[in-house]
Amino acid sequence: MSVWTATCRLLAKHLATGERLDQLLETLPRQLSAEERRRARHMLYGTVRHFERLDGLVLRHVARAPRPGLRAVLAMGVFELSEHPEEAARIVHHWVGVARECTSAGEARLVNAVLRKIPEALAEEAALDSAGSDDLARRFSHPTWLVSRWTEAFGGDAVRRLLEWNQTPAPVHARVSAGRPTGTPLPDYFVPTPWPGFFRLERLDWAQVEEMLGRGEIYLQDPATSLAPGLLDAIPGENILDLCAAPGGKAFQLAERVGPAGRVIAVDLPGPRLERLKRNASARASLPVTVFAADVCGLAPGRFADAGLSTAFDAALLDAPCSNTGVLRHRVDVKRRLKPDDLVGLSRLQLAMLRASASLVRPGGRLVYSTCSLEAEENEGVVQAFLEGAGGGWVLERAVHARPWIDACDGAGAFLLRRSG
Repeated sequence: MSVWTATCRLLAKHLATGERLDQLLETLPRQLSAEERRRARHMLYGTVRHFERLDGLVLRHVARAPRPGLRAVLAMGVFELSEHPEEAARIVHHWVGVARECTSAGEARLVNAVLRKIPEALAEEAALDSAGSDDLARRFSHPTWLVSRWTEAFGGDAVRRLLEWNQTPAPVHARVSAGRPTGTPLPDYFVPTPWPGFFRLERLDWAQVEEMLGRGEIYLQDPATSLAPGLLDAIPGENILDLCAAPGGKAFQLAERVGPAGRVIAVDLPGPRLERLKRNASARASLPVTVFAADVCGLAPGRFADAGLSTAFDAALLDAPCSNTGVLRHRVDVKRRLKPDDLVGLSRLQLAMLRASASLVRPGGRLVYSTCSLEAEENEGVVQAFLEGAGGGWVLERAVHARPWIDACDGAGAFLLRRSG
């Protein structure tokens, strides 16, 4: 099976079921090379990132919406044509060949007919420059309701810059661990950034990067992930809870700060994410991190006591499950699944988790609530509801936000709360 056929089948499955792209990529045939896997990821993520626009161009030239397999071939063909319009003849020929492998002869002829019309359609599209929510949503492949609410919240210019940001493939960033041996030079493709300890990887030597990951010298994460740990401002010797900790990036930042005299209890639900957290922690065995399986909303101090752990926590960090609207540059499939009603359910869950987390912090202790959402309902709204229900037992000391179009990193919100003594 060719890499293109395999990738088309993954996209077809995503279109039919909505399954997450990162999980689908893990099912690629094992015999594919690292380069083939890189190309598959580029094509899959790129096509889904722009799917509504690409699919809209296709639907102009067909009588009815194609079935998922054919739709996947056509969308990927249009995506490559949009990237390399100067190679139209080669690209059309290539995708007709792919269509023969994973569809029927008749559908391959349809692919040929449709893709030959796409270069002209792309040229016409490029000449348009409308700023209405509907037009921006189509052009940048975002839900109209989301573009409209962002326009109301942030203004038209900010929204356009945010949409352009979301539609640009994200570079890979690495945070260098504090315990990395001093005097060892970093590879020349590690480029310094404005964020201390974070580097942009201008190219990827995956063999070398995986070795560094395995030794716990680096951790791949966006600079925005330093927002919440930085706000918590852990000090040596503290006992800290990291709730919803998987895959572990924030826990490791906190552990470096508390040092060997302190402890970070990294909590998450049992399952694949927790197993990944355990693997990441095992690569950093020198850090004072203990992985703990539990549901935050059902967690009581007695659970820690039963495990022989401290029950007096100086601080906690809750990086709550959210809509992910601040990280659509990475999570390109989220915007296809997200619905307006989801924000209501998420904010209720977040408030319940925040209340549960607060009960685990000692008097005078600190609690940072954070999300990777841009939505006020999941940020200020949840914090305000928590404070109103706390009866003066907690105060908000500071709030910080990361806005992609301003800060050039993922979007996030973080809120520092302190329990009354």
